[in-house]
Amino acid sequence: MSTKTGNRRLGARLYSGEKSFNIIGRRKTWYSVSAIFILVSMGALLFSGLSLGIEFKGGSSYTVNKSGISVEEARSAVESTGIPGEVIVQKIGDDKIRIQTGTLTTAQSNGVEDALVKAFSVQIESIDTQIIGPSWGKEITKKALYGLFGFLLVVIIFLAMTFEPKMALAAILAVIHDVFITVGIYALVGFDVTPATIIGFLTIMGYSLYDTVVVFDKVRENTKSIAATGKSTYSDAANLAVNQTIVRSINTSIIALLPVASILFVGAGLLGAGTLKDLSLSLFIGLAVGTYSSIFIAPPFLASLREKEPAMIALRKRVEARGATPAAVATVTSARPVQTRGPRNQPKRKGRK
Repeated sequence: MSTKTGNRRLGARLYSGEKSFNIIGRRKTWYSVSAIFILVSMGALLFSGLSLGIEFKGGSSYTVNKSGISVEEARSAVESTGIPGEVIVQKIGDDKIRIQTGTLTTAQSNGVEDALVKAFSVQIESIDTQIIGPSWGKEITKKALYGLFGFLLVVIIFLAMTFEPKMALAAILAVIHDVFITVGIYALVGFDVTPATIIGFLTIMGYSLYDTVVVFDKVRENTKSIAATGKSTYSDAANLAVNQTIVRSINTSIIALLPVASILFVGAGLLGAGTLKDLSLSLFIGLAVGTYSSIFIAPPFLASLREKEPAMIALRKRVEARGATPAAVATVTSARPVQTRGPRNQPKRKGRK
């Protein structure tokens, strides 16, 4: 290999097929990795479950606007009122603290407010109170589920109209794969599921679909007349398409992950913005998993479906037979006797006198 060729960028070498990662051929490895994450997610959902915010299960929220308040002091003040259920206390930045409780009566809610006013010497106007009833929480939960299933339905219709049915099936599988793993990790870390989380789920579904559609568009381009030309199998052409788009997918994902990571670790971690934490975590996990599925799950699954078609089976046999032809021809040629006498070696006939 020349020095100029060796110095070519990796992306160009992958696009031209000079270098290739066998992504389609190692599909069992990628399936095993996904199976591990899916099992962990299932275990987290079964044993821990999702921690629903008060927007979904109902409850009361009190935000005290005063600096210098500790979590222990706020918890002690609320628990002194004798209210039932778990008390969740979160510090928001340096000058706010939020207390969440279960569903309370009007008397119990007033008692919590009085306890906070007395403990921290603040005015009642400095406490932001939000009371959400169980019926309203159920309605929000229903609307969130409608939104998720409605999005999937629209995606299925769009993919069925844009791509072939098996491509649509593979893309939907990748989207479900991404959302399920993201939800499982949410249950594992114990973050509250809020409306911001649902927005994050919808966003990652759209991003995962976008990345998968880009890869599938290249797959469709490479396999458009594959049965007629017979130059390569469907898996080989799909693998080339994935290699041609892998650098673009990774670069796009990194650019998307950087601002989300800053929101998660700076906005939520340092500044203590709870809403940003709920949104950024789902986005961060979903973007990473979506990139993985669009490269290592959706294309191999599509190739598996297409390779079972009779036309693709016949194509594979033709490609394999043609691949074995040169060796067979060489063997036959070497077995033939070599002619040592040609037209020039034949003796000249004597002409008539």
